Amino acid sequence: MNIYALSIGLAVLGSSASGDLLLYGGDGHKEFLGCLECGEHIEDSICNKQRNGNPYNNQSIFNQYGPFGDRHSSSSPWNRYSNAESVPIIVDDDGGFYGFFTINSFRANAVGYSRQLGDMFDAADQDLGVLFSLMCG
Repeated sequence: MNIYALSIGLAVLGSSASGDLLLYGGDGHKEFLGCLECGEHIEDSICNKQRNGNPYNNQSIFNQYGPFGDRHSSSSPWNRYSNAESVPIIVDDDGGFYGFFTINSFRANAVGYSRQLGDMFDAADQDLGVLFSLMCG
């Protein structure tokens, strides 16, 4: 597992982004899933346990029973085999596309750190609560 490499990947994306890096998923990527690199106290952050980071929120990537957290869902970034168009994407405030947020490192247009993200997922024993702690501190 290389958390440092994932941090570097997010930092590189963030430094080249126009504003915040945002996750969108679902059909046509119309469902806002949260701000990727925003702090836990930011309302729309994926790390905000009261909102987008809540494991009971159906739109949370940390809800193991929701479409974006269930590792068997074709819309989930934690599905190692999904090539569905509904897998979350990362965009900036201006709509600039940064890649599919997925652990499927063989997927076309996957983020450059998808392998490290998968390593982190595996290091957490695929437990989204542990993964939340690794990603969000």
